[in-house]
Amino acid sequence: MTTVVLMGPPGAGKGTHAELLAGRLGVPVISTGDIFRAQVASGTDLGRTAQRHMDAGEYVPDEVTNAMIRERLAADDTRSGFLLDGYPRTVDQVAVLDEICTVDAVVVLQVDQEPLVRRLLRRAEIEHRSDDTEEVIRRRLQVYADQTVPLISLYGGRGLLREVDGNGEIDEVRERVLEVACALTPAE
Repeated sequence: MTTVVLMGPPGAGKGTHAELLAGRLGVPVISTGDIFRAQVASGTDLGRTAQRHMDAGEYVPDEVTNAMIRERLAADDTRSGFLLDGYPRTVDQVAVLDEICTVDAVVVLQVDQEPLVRRLLRRAEIEHRSDDTEEVIRRRLQVYADQTVPLISLYGGRGLLREVDGNGEIDEVRERVLEVACALTPAE
């Protein structure tokens, strides 16, 4: 079983590189953002709750996110492992994940703040996302710094951290992600 957490600030390229990394590892991608957006599109109670928090640049409450992740990780397709994109984001979520499984590696995309803001504003124009205004983007980056950056030290202390420079063009970052993926997979 291979269990990998993919972390990075909003706009770092997690969604862009998650499929590549998961494909190389032979596991499915579990993206909380995708699950939240699907719930929003379906008009569910979870979707409405998630939308309120996302529009404000805040994280969806841990109890909602944890319940959703527990349910998703119980699915048959996760038996051989999975790549988590967007979870855990808080210390409390790490504790829940520790109850569910053992994490094999944590890959962190590191990107400078101003390029992130530009990327997210560009994405907002293309995708018309309500959670990508400049004010909300800056709030999301601050929430990430306050609540998720401490997880980097936590996982680093466990010897699980693999940092990837996420600055630069997509192809450059993709090569760096592939290098990490190769290091995570056993030699054939």
